[in-house]
Amino acid sequence: MRKAENKPFFFEAGPRAVLLLHGFTGSSADVRMLGRFLEKKGYTSLAPQYRGHGTAPEELITTNPDEWWQDVQEAYSRLQEAGYQEIAVAGLSLGGVFSLKLGLNQPVKGIITMCAPMTMRTLDLMFEGVLAYAKQYKQYEGKTADDIEKEVEAIRQKGMPSLPELQKLVSDVRAEVDLVYSPLFVVQATNDNIIDPKSAHYIYEEAQSNMKEIKWYEHSGHVITLGREKDQLHEDIYQFLEKLDWSV
Repeated sequence: MRKAENKPFFFEAGPRAVLLLHGFTGSSADVRMLGRFLEKKGYTSLAPQYRGHGTAPEELITTNPDEWWQDVQEAYSRLQEAGYQEIAVAGLSLGGVFSLKLGLNQPVKGIITMCAPMTMRTLDLMFEGVLAYAKQYKQYEGKTADDIEKEVEAIRQKGMPSLPELQKLVSDVRAEVDLVYSPLFVVQATNDNIIDPKSAHYIYEEAQSNMKEIKWYEHSGHVITLGREKDQLHEDIYQFLEKLDWSV
């Protein structure tokens, strides 16, 4: 992964804007190809990168969901300040949870959730995901196996105090899904080994949106935006966006 891909992006194209949100331990790189695809279709897209993400895991474990949510809100405001008044939102995993939360708090043209959890795993399993990210990040840096083991163990000893807050965030959004009225497209990978795929059914069934769709991707895993069916996913998202009631 080139470092240039691991930064927030703002691809300006047409007057319709889509806010793209990545997942927990992910980065803007997870939605960059989607952003480029939408740009070619005439859609502007902006993807923030939450604090502590896409950088050293030692930084990640000191951040919390309130800060990440603030980053999402600031990205929405940035689009508005740039003159975009009609905004849809699409998010992967935690980004899907934030997409629902944004739709509950701000006017959005449509909401796209991709492999979004409505329940979180135990704190131990969540932290194992953080440690896996730490190991992968340090391997990417080119560190020796001994150094990686020592540094990951140091992170294990420190822990990530904000993980209970992350569980609460998901629980709080789940409790309000029945207040979602914006047009909704629920995307779920069949081979998702990170979250419970039943979350997709919950979002689809509980949302009160008059226009809502759900689609399962049989050959994809959790990071569906980078998976085998990404081209089909891009096209499906575009077709959903084209059905929305844009005034421009």
